[in-house]
Amino acid sequence: MRSDPREYELVAPASLQAAVALLARSPAWLPIAGGTDIMVLYAAGKLPSRRLVSIWNLAELRRIEVLPDEVRIGAACTYTDIREHELVGREFPMLARAAAWTGGIANQNRGTLGGNIVNASPAADSLPALLAYDAELILVSVRGERRLPYAGFHIDYKKTRLAPDELIRSICLPRKFSGYVSHARKVGSRNAQAISKVCIAALGRVSGKLVDEVHLAVGSVAPVPLRLSETERIITGKGIDESLVRLAKKTAVAEIRPIDDIRSTARYRAAVAANLVAEFLNMLRVDERNAMTDVLARWNAATLEAAVTQILPCCGSQAWALKMAARRPFRDESSLAAGSDETWRDLTESDWMEAFRSHPRIGESTKPESGKHGSSAEKSVGWSVQEQEKAGNAGDEVKIALAEGNREYEQKFGRIFIVCATGKSAPEILSILRRRLQNDGATELQEAVEEQRQITQIRLKKWLQG
Repeated sequence: MRSDPREYELVAPASLQAAVALLARSPAWLPIAGGTDIMVLYAAGKLPSRRLVSIWNLAELRRIEVLPDEVRIGAACTYTDIREHELVGREFPMLARAAAWTGGIANQNRGTLGGNIVNASPAADSLPALLAYDAELILVSVRGERRLPYAGFHIDYKKTRLAPDELIRSICLPRKFSGYVSHARKVGSRNAQAISKVCIAALGRVSGKLVDEVHLAVGSVAPVPLRLSETERIITGKGIDESLVRLAKKTAVAEIRPIDDIRSTARYRAAVAANLVAEFLNMLRVDERNAMTDVLARWNAATLEAAVTQILPCCGSQAWALKMAARRPFRDESSLAAGSDETWRDLTESDWMEAFRSHPRIGESTKPESGKHGSSAEKSVGWSVQEQEKAGNAGDEVKIALAEGNREYEQKFGRIFIVCATGKSAPEILSILRRRLQNDGATELQEAVEEQRQITQIRLKKWLQG
């Protein structure tokens, strides 16, 4: 049943003071800014509040202030405001990326950061970034202003520390993260216009071989957005090796509280969250990643045609290689990896298919042909051989089962089976293949896209090593 507009009252105070005065007189008033969440309830006839106070045009809430020690983002600033702000993008790239993930352009033009916080969804894209950046909130009421850490603002599912007569005035981000490696990832059915299954925002700094500081925040894995404080504790001060990565994954799973719902399962969310933590630690592992390699410096200076040819084997998609070359220069491996992910997500389905076709079938990789030394084809095939090295030691029974599974997969989905085979045994790959044969077409396409993303990241590392 749709709502009847005659049952609702909407007022638009001319100032912030007038707005909080109205809230002080009656808690029945519900603040509304962009309305992207509230209008969904209104359209469905499920909006219980009948008295709405618009804060959309309040100038005090619509500006981004750059101060020497912090940036203050007004609560009614939109995702477009955040995404397009040069300093926010440079100093707080995870928040800018989350803004670009949040719905489509129309939602980004209306949705506000303060609204996202107050709506208190544990799946909100921007909230893990705020946790990782040690954000603080300035709350305002007729009683004055108070400032509190964003960590702890969410006390339970859809519950916050905001008093009924308060508004969020600003979100404050300390300008102290220069030199940190940052990593933000959203795992969902699509990159935008889909609610996260799991998302992460992570910051880290390495001194010598030891982790000096690390911040890990995740969404969609608990009733509230979560800082993984215990996982951070066991990582800090340690050198990153395989044993620490395994311990961090185990600790992260113990800290979260995922659930089964229509978007995913608790088991899947736990596995993905652990893998995202491991992915970040592997990014942080080599301190040299913060310096431009000789390979990257030469590639940055190459002609467009040469740059496309050189990087193409890392992915196999001409569109990806062309867009990556056009985005140059990249300052280091971290920015190259982030650029690759953004470029890959923005490609069309036909571009993804081109990348998939560049791979041999699992179990059928061959050595490069002689006479093609140094060519893109040789490099791609050579990497495929390396990636399937562990799977190549399978017994005849597993090889036969893989071949049969490949044929069944191609008959069902019309393309070869794509999996990040690095470090996986043939039985492991066979188990993954059989599981994914149960997927519907849309789900399987997204799984293949994610596997190709991982393959590309691994190949970029090899490529940078020369």
